[in-house]
Amino acid sequence: MATLLLLLIYMAFISLGLPDALLGAAWPVMQPDLAVPVAAAGIAQLLISGGTIFSSFFSGLIIRKLGTGKITAISVLLTAGALLGFSFAPTFGWILLCTLPLGLGAGAIDAGLNAYVANHYESRHMSWLHCFWGIGALSGPLILSACIFRGASWHIGYRSIAIFQFMLLACLVAALPLWRKIQLRKTAEQRHPPAPHVPFLKALKMKGVNRALLVFIAYMGIEAGIGLWGGSYLVDARGLAPGTAATWVALFYASITLGRFLTGFLTHHFSNHHIIQAGIWTLFTGILLLMPPLPSPLLLCGIVLVGMGCAPIFPCMIHETPQHFGAQNADAIMGFQMAAAYTGSTLLPPLFGVIAGYTSLLILPYFLVACLLLLLLNFKGLKSPPTKSPL
Repeated sequence: MATLLLLLIYMAFISLGLPDALLGAAWPVMQPDLAVPVAAAGIAQLLISGGTIFSSFFSGLIIRKLGTGKITAISVLLTAGALLGFSFAPTFGWILLCTLPLGLGAGAIDAGLNAYVANHYESRHMSWLHCFWGIGALSGPLILSACIFRGASWHIGYRSIAIFQFMLLACLVAALPLWRKIQLRKTAEQRHPPAPHVPFLKALKMKGVNRALLVFIAYMGIEAGIGLWGGSYLVDARGLAPGTAATWVALFYASITLGRFLTGFLTHHFSNHHIIQAGIWTLFTGILLLMPPLPSPLLLCGIVLVGMGCAPIFPCMIHETPQHFGAQNADAIMGFQMAAAYTGSTLLPPLFGVIAGYTSLLILPYFLVACLLLLLLNFKGLKSPPTKSPL
């Protein structure tokens, strides 16, 4: 039963990634159809991010009431309905309306499934699940481009992904009894009663939570910062051709996906804590190679190393949540961490844009170093968990 449920969770992570890069990929054809300024995409993205942060933050409270299975199904229903709404959108106002359920659904399912896997499965599955999220994020634009190349509109691209989400929803609804059976079996096997939950908002005051949240904010400042500004840095500050820069930024995401796949095997031999430390130092080496005036070959090595360094940090930190704060509090703390991560990805890249506007894009590596130092200091302040995972 646990294996069957895990396969379903893998499918859900692909589904979670599908809409993430869709708006940016579709906007060049959506914008003239909707007759709005190019910058209007920022409003839609901001609303999606706001809904995601809100639902992530409160996901632990909702999961305690309804359970992970129901929350996952409800979240997929929200995202599927939102994507279907996008596919029929006649105006930009309709798009803005659909961003709300899209953001709310994405945040709840992300936090809920991460907490469930951290509590019930080995660390390698967490890394591989986030690798599958990358496959989903890569597949969304590919599905859209395939529709456009065949002469269909962007509406059909959104509708195709919505249909996949509804098919997943049917599987999740059918699997609801499976979640209950696994929970009942787990309860029956427990020799001691579980420790009581810390009240939802008091969980924020638990020792180490503030440090964990800063780790996620700082990490997303690096990942999202490279994602948004890496191409501009390579073109405007380092003189690369736009096509070359775009390829190198794609390599950054490819190296994260490959790194997470490889991390799954490393967890057999090393603890999450040691793998995160290795990721931090790999990341630091990669950022050093991005510093001017190092030549282009080293720049490429730097981009790949930054991606490989990023790869284990997010999934391994997530998997350590029950070890740091107790399995009974993982749902609430996971929601806070996901909200912190989305806050970092929403605020820090625009903040760098403002700073670069007054200075230069050449400061991007120094911005990344500042984020990495914030990450490292707070990671070191967390208590070291056992070297072996009990799962």
